[in-house]
Amino acid sequence: MGQYSTVARDGHLLVVTINRPDVYNACHPMANEELAAEFDRFAADPELWVAIITGAGDKAFCAGNDLKYHAELRARTGDRPKHPPQGFGGLTARFDLDKPVIAAVNGVAMGGGFEIALACDLIIASEQAVFALPEPRVGLAAGAGGLQRLPRTVPLKQAMGMMLTGRRVSAEEGMRLGFVTAVVPHAQLMAEARRWAELILECSPMSVRATKQAVLRSLDVADQQKAMQNMNYPAFAAMARSEDTIEGPKAFAEKRKPLWKGR
Repeated sequence: MGQYSTVARDGHLLVVTINRPDVYNACHPMANEELAAEFDRFAADPELWVAIITGAGDKAFCAGNDLKYHAELRARTGDRPKHPPQGFGGLTARFDLDKPVIAAVNGVAMGGGFEIALACDLIIASEQAVFALPEPRVGLAAGAGGLQRLPRTVPLKQAMGMMLTGRRVSAEEGMRLGFVTAVVPHAQLMAEARRWAELILECSPMSVRATKQAVLRSLDVADQQKAMQNMNYPAFAAMARSEDTIEGPKAFAEKRKPLWKGR
């Protein structure tokens, strides 16, 4: 257990909880550093295949930057808070993580909190979740990937409508816009996030990593033919020579569940 977060391991699944409920799980540099270290360990551990990130309490996933700390630091030193190289929450600038991460959004996801969720592969939302990039309302801008990820996830005019006004979007509207994967009653949130994690864990982790890497890297290639022909992705190559790629067809032929090795 860290000072600003908790971690629970369940087989191949890791659950990370931002644990600052007294400030709506807002993150300051120390919390971001701690989360970055936890996701460093997740990335490096071959026995961890999927992660869920959520917030402590019933009110907030993460309210973003700890503005009180931000203001006090500026008044005291004139400096702005610095995020770790891996970004806000240890995730928003982590571009080399091929393992899937699920955001279980239990309440307010504002600013950097929404940016953490957008950096995840799935967003499972409580029906009481609320999303926004409100930085312009406090003289800031969403500098941890929200300005880039949201327009890549929903239509541009809808994204601009959120970003230029800082307006709040409900979980149901987020589902309609397309950045939320599923919405469930609040009490069922973690069960639903774990259900999605288990569905991923039914698949070969080698295939899951190859899929995530190929999808995200191919988004950089505008020409679809070039994106399809350029399958020189390291995770795809690793899958092709893995034990899992032998085990999968063998288990299918033998009418049994595959025993994935993740190598």
